[in-house]
Amino acid sequence: MKGIILAAGKGTRLYPMTKPVCKPLLPVYDKPLLYYPLTVLIQAGIREILIIVPPGEEEAFTSLLGDGGEIGLHIEYKVQEVPRGIADAFLVGKEFIGDDSVCLLLGDNIFYCPYFEEILKSAQEQKEGAAVFGYWVQDPRPFGVVEFDKRGKAISIEEKPAQPKSNYIIPGLYFYDNQVVEIAENLIPSARGELEITDVNLEYLKRGQLRVIPFEKGLTWMDAGTADSLLEAAEIIKALQKSGQYIGCIEEAALKEGFVGLEQIRKRGEALSMTKYGQYLLTLKRKNEPKSED
Repeated sequence: MKGIILAAGKGTRLYPMTKPVCKPLLPVYDKPLLYYPLTVLIQAGIREILIIVPPGEEEAFTSLLGDGGEIGLHIEYKVQEVPRGIADAFLVGKEFIGDDSVCLLLGDNIFYCPYFEEILKSAQEQKEGAAVFGYWVQDPRPFGVVEFDKRGKAISIEEKPAQPKSNYIIPGLYFYDNQVVEIAENLIPSARGELEITDVNLEYLKRGQLRVIPFEKGLTWMDAGTADSLLEAAEIIKALQKSGQYIGCIEEAALKEGFVGLEQIRKRGEALSMTKYGQYLLTLKRKNEPKSED
């Protein structure tokens, strides 16, 4: 399976702060916003990743992550010349996807759960169709809303409904088989001129191949698309990290997946040793070193 992070939004809701720097590179507490979705893909065991970026921003992204080799990844970049909706990611990334299945993650979505790896691996193991997630919110109207029957099976999805049929929305994390490319190619733009991800999910639902996994309590999801939500996300992450567990640490995720070794963690930790982030990486090395026998 390959991974795509859609990080091409201009972040107009965050102007003027996104005038000089695009949204996925903004800091959320102690690290760039982009680190959080990238960590999720690594936790899912995905090493080949495409980051879709806005025009003129390629250098900023490559200076941050390079080709991903330092953390055991293979990262490519591609420009979305014109914003055409979330589902356009499959057209922009068609060559990258090839014959593989794909996980798409929005560049401004933050997820945290102590057992998130298990959830992600479960979704990834689905060989045919699509696996998406249901997340309970107080006001679902700004989102794609999923309705379940009494057996817990998804029976409808509506984009930004005035009268939602449930409080479950589909956040920006999607697992698809290779059919998604053909589905995206045949989408008709919506009234707002976009290729809607809801229409992709509806087609899978129509084919009887859509699995919606409700997130249980204990999982945190944040859509960091406004100044208020960015601040709230930073405060939540700061509080979580006081326990010593770093959120969105790409190196730690790569170490757990076996993508990198302790020597690579040491080098990256020493390069950032003047920061709490670098110091945390050095503690990872010490914690994971084999204990010497007397």
